[in-house]
Amino acid sequence: MTDTPDQASDPTGPDTATLDDIRRLLVDMPGPDLEAGVAAVAREGQLTKPADSLGRLEEISHWLCLWQGRYPPRADHARVCVFAGNHGVASRGVSAYPSEVTAQMVQNFVAGGGAVNQLAALADADLRVYEMALEQPTADFTEGPAMDDGECARAIAYGMMAVEDNIELLALGEMGIGNTTAAAAICHALLGGEASDWAGPGTGVAGAVLDTKIAVVSAGVAANKAEMSDPLNVLRCVGGHEIAAITGAVIAARVARIPVLLDGYACTAAAAVLHAIDPALIDHCLVAHLSAEPAHRDLAQRLGKRPLLDLDMRLGEASGAALAINIVRAAVACHVGMATFDEAAVSGRSAT
Repeated sequence: MTDTPDQASDPTGPDTATLDDIRRLLVDMPGPDLEAGVAAVAREGQLTKPADSLGRLEEISHWLCLWQGRYPPRADHARVCVFAGNHGVASRGVSAYPSEVTAQMVQNFVAGGGAVNQLAALADADLRVYEMALEQPTADFTEGPAMDDGECARAIAYGMMAVEDNIELLALGEMGIGNTTAAAAICHALLGGEASDWAGPGTGVAGAVLDTKIAVVSAGVAANKAEMSDPLNVLRCVGGHEIAAITGAVIAARVARIPVLLDGYACTAAAAVLHAIDPALIDHCLVAHLSAEPAHRDLAQRLGKRPLLDLDMRLGEASGAALAINIVRAAVACHVGMATFDEAAVSGRSAT
């Protein structure tokens, strides 16, 4: 069943949340369940097929067992979460669309008219849309930090609260005019290079508007360089409410042992913040699809992630992550439902 999306207009978690609270939480995170992983590998080797013949589907079923902490894996109850936020830097003319489109698209999701609505319904997944104080965008990061410590921490905590224990697979995405600019600034600050390496067309900008976007990314990173002392401060200085919330959802999913499908460029940038702290922090995540945003390929490679799908999509709104849910379910169906050689009375591979 695909539920009608929920809205939430207050992007705050606990009023007392701080980034130091988040840092302390990240020190001791659950690791993979190796026993469940061994069980998956053992069954995979007995199924009626040549070894490795299902390719990445075999990897996915193993990954699910490791991070769900159980055998056999399940992916019946999937949830798609879309976090929506506005960016002060959008006033710099970095997008083909005005900021009011964020709120308008949220209403479109609520009415069932977005691509993600159709894809979530196709996957029989719950859909939740979290509207994060769209009337209060982040500050223009070319003039200083996008968020203060408490604001960023509350946005992270808010994303954490979207994760519930009964979910078996979490697909994450975002909506927010200006968020590929913020994502580019995060990547530029974390991974170096030139601003032009990370800033792309986003909603379809080119020419002078793209030049402006590149200049804004460069200016934002330069303006906040002194304050970006660690990855969470990078997120605070040049990120956004919805990007911070995705970071929080990734954290909470790890604690709850819920595997995660990341959507496109902005969503992967949110996970890159955690990867910069410790690469193992996003081992429970897969990148669902390769965005047509040019920098996404480089970002995914640097995170050690090979996207599941490559369909030239660049819509955002968790569309690619929702589409990948059924790929994960296909992996589970084959792993759990196929007969073993003994069960099917099929001869195994000859000894050589």
